Amino acid sequence: MFWRLVLVTVEVLIITIWDYKMSGTYYSLDVLYCLPIIQASHIGAILSMRHSETQLAALVGVITAVAWSIAEAAVVWPNYPLGALTINIITRSITFTILGRVLAKLWKSRAYSHKDALTGLANRLEFTEKFSTEQSRSERSSKPYSLLFIHIEQLRMLNDTYGRSAGDAALKAVSGIFNRNSRGIDTVARIGKEEFAILFPETDEYICGVLALRINSATEKMFHTEGWPITLSIGYVTVIGSEKSFDEVLEEADEKMKLIKQQNYELWGQV
Repeated sequence: MFWRLVLVTVEVLIITIWDYKMSGTYYSLDVLYCLPIIQASHIGAILSMRHSETQLAALVGVITAVAWSIAEAAVVWPNYPLGALTINIITRSITFTILGRVLAKLWKSRAYSHKDALTGLANRLEFTEKFSTEQSRSERSSKPYSLLFIHIEQLRMLNDTYGRSAGDAALKAVSGIFNRNSRGIDTVARIGKEEFAILFPETDEYICGVLALRINSATEKMFHTEGWPITLSIGYVTVIGSEKSFDEVLEEADEKMKLIKQQNYELWGQV
């Protein structure tokens, strides 16, 4: 993020100098001042999605307006009217601020169309897109990929007992555990109210099983610490190629989850 801010600053500086040097010619570079506004809007949208509200686009808009107006006035200074300079700064600042906020909203809306609003994880739409991409890659490389299907049990009981805020806190907490136990190339998604899925590219069944145990262990400790009466049910499947659809792979993982639950019930019944 720091380097993006540096890029915006460098853009404003380069455009201002270039625009000043081109003054008096037949060429106009004024439209290039929109570039740092676009960059700042994108950064602001990212920060906003991370729950850090920002006025970055407005700030960069004002700075850009000031830089543009000063460069323009410097060409004929001191014969440039101070009133005109002031008006230009104000009108351009307003225009750039409005433009920046509109662009930031568009960036944010575009990103949120692929994100779950509560947890910030990928939603079902983004997950299926990543799944399709991974299938194609597996088809070419003949390397396996694994899908982990997770269901939170007794979430409704948690909501009824402690309130919906507790349920939301639990969903956010398990999302954090899923993220911490996945790699940058993995895709963690909330695909239903109580259902999550994790796509592990180039991961065989053994490694996926180890990851499932690690996630289950971490969540059990957290649930016990928080006193939440919920548990996870986990199923997973490893596939090569693209012969099966997303729904078929998900159904297979769901069936394995049910089988594991049944085995656990039988084991506890013998104890």
